[in-house]
Amino acid sequence: MVAGAWGKGGAGVRIRWAVVETSLGAMLVAATDKGVCRLSFDETRDDLAACFPNADLVEGGEAFASLLEQVIAAVEQPASAQSCNIPLDMQGTTFQQSVWAQLRAIPPGETRSYGELAASLGKPKASRAVGGANGANPVAVIVPCHRVVAADGGLGGYAYGTGIKAELLRREEKSAA
Repeated sequence: MVAGAWGKGGAGVRIRWAVVETSLGAMLVAATDKGVCRLSFDETRDDLAACFPNADLVEGGEAFASLLEQVIAAVEQPASAQSCNIPLDMQGTTFQQSVWAQLRAIPPGETRSYGELAASLGKPKASRAVGGANGANPVAVIVPCHRVVAADGGLGGYAYGTGIKAELLRREEKSAA
């Protein structure tokens, strides 16, 4: 999706979507022709429409089904290499994009604090900004924002609840062992 379409609520863009049951609960997956633009838990079509009020939202579709299966596999097995091959269509500032790239570089089974992530970006005093970028991530799990923890090693927050975050980390630790 070009930046102008993002700014205009998805105007002129077709977004295919589905809500599927996973072991973590109901998951919404939405994608443009370029890639996944939203992955969230316990959200509905109405939530997607709030994110993209001017997009053409189309449920399912044959071409989307294959991508959906890849996303489900990546969520059910978050330590697999599967998520690295899933195309994404995410809009963000240059800083957000750099944070999201760093998140994808964290190996499964490992975590980083906001401060460590900021330092890895060459901006050691930007931990709050990193937290904001982490929270703005529209594609949970595939861009593994769950791998960021508080400085004391505690879970910290997670948009979809710390239970899901803890389970994702547990699955990754188990697979990495």
